[in-house]
Amino acid sequence: MTILTGDCRDLMPAHGPFDLILADPPYGDTSLAWDRQVDGWLPLARASLKPSGSLWVFGSLRSFMTTGGAFSDAGLTYAQEIVWEKQNGSSFHADRFRRVHELAVQFRRADVPWSAVYNEVQTTPDATARTVRRKKRPPHTGRIDAGHYVSEDGGPRLMRSVIFLRNAHGRAIHPTEKPVFLLEILIRTSCPPGGLVGDWFAGSGAAGEACRLTGRRYLGCEIDAAMAERARARIASVLPFTEGTPT
Repeated sequence: MTILTGDCRDLMPAHGPFDLILADPPYGDTSLAWDRQVDGWLPLARASLKPSGSLWVFGSLRSFMTTGGAFSDAGLTYAQEIVWEKQNGSSFHADRFRRVHELAVQFRRADVPWSAVYNEVQTTPDATARTVRRKKRPPHTGRIDAGHYVSEDGGPRLMRSVIFLRNAHGRAIHPTEKPVFLLEILIRTSCPPGGLVGDWFAGSGAAGEACRLTGRRYLGCEIDAAMAERARARIASVLPFTEGTPT
């Protein structure tokens, strides 16, 4: 469980195959120094995936529309997506709304059927039983008092595709840092326990923390040496997953 320092295109392919690849690549949407589009990484990522593996990529609809052809050219095909809703967001000069959401899109190898790709259905424990009250009947139908029934569908429910989580503003060590719990959801969904997760644009190392908490192996790559060192320290400070630990 470590983070390499350097260009992911040079370092990551040799360490596959990966059960899951996570990527939050720069798309060149802004003028910031670190926001420079990285060419050629998708074919390398595709070649580094196990047949049962998949690739989760973060971005906006604008970024996916701009680079969408690169996924099919690399031999990847769309699988599904989730929407991460934030408590606040950012606005760019071309937007007319404050952007409070981000997409995470899953891609799989085009030569492998969807049924062969690892997938563990996720549930949430927030479905609560409901009490529904029935109104009194009109007098002419006879005397029927108000009644009620209680549903028994409380407990786990299938996780929804729109997930609300607070972003990491105020505590983030990287400008595009993702919430650890959001990354945990993707990892639990698409990587078997003990599997290897490749984080090709590691940034703050949040995915490494999520892997440590969920019992998955992790290898990240970050081109910024100072950021890579901070990410390593972050991951090292997290207690590892042990069997029987509540999650």
